[in-house]
Amino acid sequence: MNDNSLTAEVFLLLVNGVWQGDYNETLTHIALQKTMNITAWQNDRLVGCVRILTDGYFFGTISEILVLPEFQKMRIGKQLMELAWEASPTSLFLGAQPGKEPFFEKLDYTKGIQSYQKKKERRK
Repeated sequence: MNDNSLTAEVFLLLVNGVWQGDYNETLTHIALQKTMNITAWQNDRLVGCVRILTDGYFFGTISEILVLPEFQKMRIGKQLMELAWEASPTSLFLGAQPGKEPFFEKLDYTKGIQSYQKKKERRK
């Protein structure tokens, strides 16, 4: 389930297809090594990815789920989330961006504790 062959270069093509930005490839490589990465491909093109950060026992969180806009509404996100649930050794927690709550509710995720954030500038 964990796509150990996922490279930062390929992942950043997906990221920039969803969240345009200036991302550091080396730091992305390090980040990918710290998560379980479940991917969806169309031939050689990465079209979706869900990343799980877990301690393996107490806690697991979805750090992000990304599906290219032209591949959304094709059940790819749903399948990625189902695979994430199967692969995770723990319960899963996540924060939903405003307006995305119905997607997670359809997958039987329930609203839990309130989340908070304090943002830092992303290193480049």
